[in-house]
Amino acid sequence: MIPLPSTLRIWLAAGVTDMRLGMPGLALKVQQALGRDPFAGDVYAFRGRRGDLVKLIWHDGIGLSLYAKRIERGHFLWPAAKDGAIHLSPSQLTCLLEGVDWRNPQKTWRPELAG
Repeated sequence: MIPLPSTLRIWLAAGVTDMRLGMPGLALKVQQALGRDPFAGDVYAFRGRRGDLVKLIWHDGIGLSLYAKRIERGHFLWPAAKDGAIHLSPSQLTCLLEGVDWRNPQKTWRPELAG
């Protein structure tokens, strides 16, 4: 994953999105459905119906970037809201993309004995 500045604003588009959409279609969805400016420098994340594919778009001031990730087993955790956008921190986005529950991250189990 490309390192994201801590000041970056990240938005999850609630509900499901047609994953056939590319950069122009997702930017139009940000503008029309979310009522936000897709070229303002925020990251917008979208999830498909099956939940195993997520796409992110981000305009860095030079051009629009598209990041797509398909999870091999399970699905990405997503809010139950039908519309709107939910704000995430960069660390929460990292958890989401790693398949970790970003709403309530838990420390991993640490062994107490070596043998």
